[in-house]
Amino acid sequence: MKIAYYRRYRNLTQEQLAERTGLSLVFLGHVEAPNVSKAISLDTLFLIAQALEIPAYKFLIFEDE
Repeated sequence: MKIAYYRRYRNLTQEQLAERTGLSLVFLGHVEAPNVSKAISLDTLFLIAQALEIPAYKFLIFEDE
């Protein structure tokens, strides 16, 4: 997922995003970690997208690596 990319694009720290969303810093760290598989609900995805001021669908665009 591209949460870390868009968070950095908005010049936010994980702590700032946690404050904006009400999510824990530990949870966001797990969601952003490339080597950790952490499922999130659609509600949480929309919450993060709103805090980052981007459309939620942008998190769901997968590119070949």
